[in-house]
Amino acid sequence: MKNVLIVSGHPDLTTSIANQVILDETAKLLPNAEIRKLDQLFKNGTFDIAAEQAAILNADIIVFQFPFSWFSFSGVMKLWLDEVFEHGFAHGSTAKLAGKKLIISTTTGAPSVLYQKDGFFEHTMEEFAPQFEMIAKLCNFDYTGFIYTNGIGYTSRENQEKIDAQKQEAKKHAERLVTLIKRL
Repeated sequence: MKNVLIVSGHPDLTTSIANQVILDETAKLLPNAEIRKLDQLFKNGTFDIAAEQAAILNADIIVFQFPFSWFSFSGVMKLWLDEVFEHGFAHGSTAKLAGKKLIISTTTGAPSVLYQKDGFFEHTMEEFAPQFEMIAKLCNFDYTGFIYTNGIGYTSRENQEKIDAQKQEAKKHAERLVTLIKRL
């Protein structure tokens, strides 16, 4: 199998149910995948840029796994992109990432009914995808998919039934993600 890198952009996985389950399940199903957890790698106000770039260079398939925040990346993932995907490495005439495959994998707290033309956000999830497609295009990635699960947040930590339901949805998400990765 190709080298798979999963970059977790959750700002604090210790508070996560869904994103943590997605990572755990994916790790079980793809034990050779490298998972980099940005909430743990962000030290002293920065990332180890050389280590992050080396991990990206080693990967054939890159997955950005994050909670959808303000209709885009989480803050820590956006900061990571700003620092790691610099000109000359990720884009530009000396870019080094061409041909790698990119998968966007995200969760939303809001339910799917809100992500409809007639819903509160007046846009479908697919209509938020072009920004990710443009990142792939700029970096000469092969954009291979946008996987998302809606309504997987805002659960009281005291309601075990809702927590269990959220975990089940996260497991289904991980299975869809792994199926896509294995097809590539």
